[in-house]
Amino acid sequence: MNFVDCPSPNHDERPESRPPTILVLHYTGMETARGAIERLCNPEARVSAHYTVDEDGTVYVHVPEHRRAWHAGASYWQGETDVNGASIGIEIVNPGHEFGYRPFPAAQMAVVTALAKRIVLQYRILPLRVVGHSDIAPERKTDPGELFDWQALAAAGVGFWPEPESVELHLYDPFTQKLDTVGRNLCRIGYHWPVEPITEKTRAAYRSALVAIIGAFQRHYRSGRLTGTLDAETAALAAVVAAARD
Repeated sequence: MNFVDCPSPNHDERPESRPPTILVLHYTGMETARGAIERLCNPEARVSAHYTVDEDGTVYVHVPEHRRAWHAGASYWQGETDVNGASIGIEIVNPGHEFGYRPFPAAQMAVVTALAKRIVLQYRILPLRVVGHSDIAPERKTDPGELFDWQALAAAGVGFWPEPESVELHLYDPFTQKLDTVGRNLCRIGYHWPVEPITEKTRAAYRSALVAIIGAFQRHYRSGRLTGTLDAETAALAAVVAAARD
């Protein structure tokens, strides 16, 4: 891998100097790689990541791994609300949905995979703690998006991918498909499923949250059909992924 030092001033100490336990993948979502890197290194922007991987596979190093980079924003995963403090963040150069979302080149994906594999092995990051920005902030973010190859990443030993045979076993189970069951499974996976009592005032916000969370889950595990609505396949996938946490 070709590493280029490109330090960002936007970082601070990890809480209690604890090691990272989450790996978060993003896309840059800007028109150019240069613009994205300049923003990540701009003290006024107050955002950063540990690494940026360009489309040709060049890796820009912004923040030391033992420091807290500012990449996650308001987010949540498996009970963790300070995701920045618990994670390493990798930005992947791609213009994103706003500026012409496109497939990630093979050279870029190879380097992302190698870098991510080294990180998860070094810090013993569990498979369900390898996530996208959309997983930890589903109502705000859609990156790295439906074109990112989570299945190939899992095949390389980074993250988790459900086996089709396991999904098939749950596909026609009425209990698996109940909204309450799906909610419990998504909670087990790590999503912040809304559990507050629903009133007329909060019903619209509740429904919006459900669409966002189900959409984020589909974007990660069923990228070929993003509906934001619950169906039998989504429910079966949620049951299989949740079981992987046991």
